[in-house]
Amino acid sequence: MSTGTRHTAYGYRYPELGTWNPLNEYLCSMIAVDKTLISDDILNVRFICDLEKCHGACCVEGDAGAPLDEEEISILEDNIDAVKPYMVQDGIEVIEKNGVFDYDMFGHFVTPLVHDRECAFVYFEDGTAFCAIEKAYREGLIPFTKPISCHLYPIRISGYKEFEALNYHEWPICDQALKKGKVNNVPLYIFLKDALIRKYGKEWYEKLLLTIEKG
Repeated sequence: MSTGTRHTAYGYRYPELGTWNPLNEYLCSMIAVDKTLISDDILNVRFICDLEKCHGACCVEGDAGAPLDEEEISILEDNIDAVKPYMVQDGIEVIEKNGVFDYDMFGHFVTPLVHDRECAFVYFEDGTAFCAIEKAYREGLIPFTKPISCHLYPIRISGYKEFEALNYHEWPICDQALKKGKVNNVPLYIFLKDALIRKYGKEWYEKLLLTIEKG
């Protein structure tokens, strides 16, 4: 797959729905950077999280927790005692009973939920949801900021044999983020610069910028 080329490709606007389903498939234009295909939505959608308006709803709403990989599970298991002081009691009880991960309906690793609602690692301040993992990281207690799936949201990654596809996950709870992004004219790939570099590296991100500049 050559960097800088543009492809018409099939992706999943709702990757959490799992394996191929013709009702969930859509045709989109994507650009290639190394072994990734990036949806044009990530270039064109304007987006800035507006925590004052959404109150962290993405950590509360939905049918499953945040996707985790095996390395993240290992890090959480090794550092859970440093995270617990920032968790609510219900979240601690879930973790102590079931561990730091669960499975979604497709058998993928995800963070556990409290009462089938908010993530077990959520705590609340003045009605807004925050991440206990990130809190422990910012206090210098753990080496892990939060799951990469959370850091990258609303980008979702679908893994395939030869490449990874990056798509924008559209969700009504983020409508205020779209408005704020439009007012400030911040594309999604700029808003998520740090997360994308964390996932793929600075060289990959610079290739992405160069490809976008070339049009």
